[in-house]
Amino acid sequence: MKLDKLVGERFKEKPSDCIIESHALMVRGGYIKDVAKGIYSQYMPLKRICRKIENIIREEMDAIDGQEVLFPVALPAALWDESGRYTSVGSELLRFSDRNGSKMLLGMTHEEAAVHLVRDYAKSYNNYPFMIYQIQTKFRDEARPRAGLIRVREFTMKDAYSFHTSQEDLERYYQICYDAYNRIFARAGIPEVITVASDSGMMGGSLAHEYMLLTPVGEDTIAICGNESCDYRANMEAADSIIENIKETADEPLTKVHTPDIHTIEEICEFLRSPLEKSCKAVVYQKNNTDEYVVVFVRGDLDINETKLTNYLGEAVHPAVITADCGLNAGYIGPVDLEVAGGCTVIYDVSLKGSNNLSCGANEEEYHYTGLCMERDVPDAEYVDVSKIIEGGICPKCGKKHITISRGIEVGNIFQLGTKYTKSMNMQYLDADGESHYPIMGCYGIGVGRLAASVCEAHHDEYGPVWPISIAPWQVHLCCLRADDAEAKACADKLYDELQREHIEVIYDDRNVRPGVMFSDADLLGVPVRLVISPRNMKESVAELSSRDKSVQEKVSLDQVVPAIKELIHKMKKEVEASISK
Repeated sequence: MKLDKLVGERFKEKPSDCIIESHALMVRGGYIKDVAKGIYSQYMPLKRICRKIENIIREEMDAIDGQEVLFPVALPAALWDESGRYTSVGSELLRFSDRNGSKMLLGMTHEEAAVHLVRDYAKSYNNYPFMIYQIQTKFRDEARPRAGLIRVREFTMKDAYSFHTSQEDLERYYQICYDAYNRIFARAGIPEVITVASDSGMMGGSLAHEYMLLTPVGEDTIAICGNESCDYRANMEAADSIIENIKETADEPLTKVHTPDIHTIEEICEFLRSPLEKSCKAVVYQKNNTDEYVVVFVRGDLDINETKLTNYLGEAVHPAVITADCGLNAGYIGPVDLEVAGGCTVIYDVSLKGSNNLSCGANEEEYHYTGLCMERDVPDAEYVDVSKIIEGGICPKCGKKHITISRGIEVGNIFQLGTKYTKSMNMQYLDADGESHYPIMGCYGIGVGRLAASVCEAHHDEYGPVWPISIAPWQVHLCCLRADDAEAKACADKLYDELQREHIEVIYDDRNVRPGVMFSDADLLGVPVRLVISPRNMKESVAELSSRDKSVQEKVSLDQVVPAIKELIHKMKKEVEASISK
């Protein structure tokens, strides 16, 4: 490929709307172009990268007996009606009607399509286990697309679905997929990816893991135990919050205190000169379906984990709009003698269990209580875990106060779905005794574009991406400085032809531009091996050979250039292979 024919522009200035480096570099380097919010076209460099990622995924899925299939992008609503998700999933599911008035949707995930494909085939236990997978375009009408390809609305994804006759067999295969995913990410150039326990969310199921690339720009929050002997890692949404409350020896009397013009928990604690952890605050939501109020009481220094809350309630909620006639006094809500017009659901977080001498709202304008003792003043309270785990908190696994909070990008996920979809869609098989059973499913996903962007985020410098040899758009970037010099141009042309004959992927820049422009474009393309031919080097009969990560910089005799390049590529591939076995 000659660079002067490559569609797409490269430029120096960072776009003002790019909040993370991978997004900015992909725009500047001519990888993507914005079409609509969260929707991008891909130029050739990114398309080549994604194709290599897809091939890695295919090789690993095929190696564990996966069978590649293809599901439709547009699906009938009736299929999702069978599982119940057509109505239970929110506005992120894009619904429409076709020209005949039939209700349709764009697939954001394909569990229903997978069951539909195999339920007539897999009616005997003899046909199990098996796994099918696809690499397909999907659409999720994401409310807040951001960070380039990290969070988009239209995306390409590999999703796989396994079917089993026992939980034990699912767990066996789940581990096989778990290991295959580690190989995929290592081969793609990010072996540093970690696995964390996660919430299964709208997918359902009993067990789920996410593969996370730790980075400060990640949008997921991860709880990690810093104890060297403990391997606990969990997404914030799934991490148990264990709170140690030290009850004071003597219970203070419940006392009403005048607190004029004070509304927030921080203001009341400052007014009373008491720490946040000695307060009880109220956080109010409303159920999406009924608008019924949900009042959650939690220790003042903690935040509500809305995923835990939604899972506990079994339905989605939104921040409440507190009206004048509902009976709630905003800023003064407390657990003692709470009355709400029309009733409400009241939840007490485990962080309050056993606490005493707390401040809280008095359910009266401009008044708070001090001396709240949960056991004495709210004796019927039942406690559930709906708060977020905190930095320095207690590890749910080892029990030590070693929790650290990090940020990460989710690059893949795996779920043990159980019978959620096979049961709702009436997929059954007969066992050896002629008894009917619902198959047990697993689900395994990787976003291709997001993975490419994550590799860029993990491996770049101030000048551009540093693509690993396994997924780089080309293996060699050949630069001919002073293409108007006949001898240098002839040498570069000859090397270009020879590299192609050796089946080495090469992009050739023979434009008559300044060296700074040529090298800037090369940095933005991030090709791992760079070869420079120039009139000055021709006088010494050498070429400059370097690596994009600057670990290799040497001059090579012209008659040894191709063998040297082949050796360097081989070394880079070996380094990738070595990371897989770690």
